[in-house]
Amino acid sequence: MSKLTVACVQTNSKREPADNIREISPMIREAKARGADLITTPEIVGMFEPKRKLALQTAQPEAEHDVLASFRALAAELSTWLLIGSISIKLSDEKLSNRSYLIDPDGAIVARYSKIHMFDVQVGDGSTYRESGTYEPGTEAVLAATPWGPLGMTICYDIRFPHLYRNLAQAGAGIITAPAAFTKVTGEAHWHVLQRARAIENGCYIISAAQTGEHAEGRNTYGHSVIVAPWGEVLADAGDAPGVITAEIDLAAVDKVRGKVPSLTHDRPYTAATLQSAAMDAADD
Repeated sequence: MSKLTVACVQTNSKREPADNIREISPMIREAKARGADLITTPEIVGMFEPKRKLALQTAQPEAEHDVLASFRALAAELSTWLLIGSISIKLSDEKLSNRSYLIDPDGAIVARYSKIHMFDVQVGDGSTYRESGTYEPGTEAVLAATPWGPLGMTICYDIRFPHLYRNLAQAGAGIITAPAAFTKVTGEAHWHVLQRARAIENGCYIISAAQTGEHAEGRNTYGHSVIVAPWGEVLADAGDAPGVITAEIDLAAVDKVRGKVPSLTHDRPYTAATLQSAAMDAADD
C-alpha cells in the first residue's frame, strides 16, 4: 500500500470544546467523502484558550476527554485513520500536555505524542507566548505504525528543530505530521520555508494541518495547511480560510528521492573542538 489520499482539516478553533466538536466533525466527514485515507487536524484543535487559568479549568484528563472520545467515535464511524493534531490533556492542577493522537479505523489509539519543544517567544507584534507556563514538555519522539509504513509525529514549534525530523526519517518515517497553530507573524515569514525544508532535508512527506484566523483574546493564526512532497513540491495549500484540502501521495516517491539524494546516510560526526579550531583559524586570517 504505497498510495493514499491525505487530508488536512483547517480550523478556526474556539474556546469551548463542545463548539469545536460541533464545527469540526462535519469537516472530517467532508474529508472522508473526498476520499481521504488519512485525515489530519491542527494543533489545539479541541480548545483554543490563551488564558492559562481558563485552560487549566477547562482541560480534561485523557480518560475523560470529550474531544478525544468524540473524534475516536467519529473515526470508527467513518472507518478512517485520523490524526488529532493536538488537544490539551490535564496532567495536574498546574500543568497540561499538548498531545497528538493517531486513531485507527476502529477508533483505537495507535500512538500518542506530547509536544517536546515549548513555544516561549516574543514574536515582534507585541505578543508574548510562554507555552511552558501551562504545558509540560514531552520527552520522547514517536514513530507510529500505519498500513503505509512508519509515520513520525511532531507538533508546530517542533518544525524549527531539524534534528527531530532527521531522527524520525532515519528511523524509517516516510510521512511526518506537523499540525500547527502558527502565529500570523511567524507564519508569513517562515511557514512555507520550514515545511519545504523539512521535507527536502529528509526526503519525506510533511503533512501540516493548521489553525487559521482570529481566535480568543485577539490571537491570530496563519492558516495555509500544506501537504509537501519529498522533493519539496507543495501539493496542496489551504490558504487562510477554514476548509479541507486533499492530495494523493505515493510513498514510492520517498525511496526515489532518497535514492537521488541519500543525505540521510551521509551524516558524519564532528566535535565542538573542530568548530572552535575553525573559528580561530578564521580569526587569524
